[in-house]
Amino acid sequence: MKRIGLLGCGAMGTQIALAIDSGEIPGILTHVFDDSKEKSTLLVEKLTNKPEIAENSHLLSSNPLDIVVEAASQDAVRDVSLSILQNKKDLMIMSVGALLDESIYDILSDACKDFKKTIYLPSGAIAGLDGIKSVKDELESVTITTTKHPRSLKGAKFFETSDVNLDEINSSTVIFEGTAKEAVSLFPANINVAALLSLTGIGSEKTGVKIVADPNTDKNTHHIEASGKFGKMTFTIENYPDENNPKTSRLAILSAIETLKKYCSNDIQIGT
Repeated sequence: MKRIGLLGCGAMGTQIALAIDSGEIPGILTHVFDDSKEKSTLLVEKLTNKPEIAENSHLLSSNPLDIVVEAASQDAVRDVSLSILQNKKDLMIMSVGALLDESIYDILSDACKDFKKTIYLPSGAIAGLDGIKSVKDELESVTITTTKHPRSLKGAKFFETSDVNLDEINSSTVIFEGTAKEAVSLFPANINVAALLSLTGIGSEKTGVKIVADPNTDKNTHHIEASGKFGKMTFTIENYPDENNPKTSRLAILSAIETLKKYCSNDIQIGT
């Protein structure tokens, strides 16, 4: 069975850990780490098979693991990813926005080749990436419009310099229009879907992003339009937010679990 290390013990990390513990993911969670010792301790208490709590993030991947699952933050990706690959562990990244920094992307891409390891990027809260990837060379335009309840957007870096007051929004309101690169920088915990879409398609500076705050919605909705020589694709995904963290869609967690199941299984693989 594959040995799994978990970096980040918040809402998403906890659900992944529970899926491993229940046997839904056919692997073994052997080590965990979170900047908050309280979070890692609370997680371990919920599990039947108790993993070891690593002393720090860099020591996590020094243990005999097959893969480390990042469910922490873009900062964690920037700080720890290279050492995980250098320790010859595969890596699954949920905070995909960190990879829109071209220097980080290039360093990690080279490290994958040098250490013969793989980085996995689950499709997260959106669908249709297989299709986008297959027509990548013929894409001319890609846009994503993300609509969320204002509470799901609170705390984003964007509001440090913006005049937008989420508490005063009483109808569907566009609060941001720009590129994926700009969006991921300003909404690091909210818009990883745009980063993933841009990495799959035509790049972060050509992928258009619109963010809408709607106090009347109970879903996280992503509407994607892609066009080019191949024709046109349109996807609309309506996700319920995770009950423990409204910034995260339930689908993102299910996508992470499915990616790990695929990694740990010897079975028929469906899709490209």
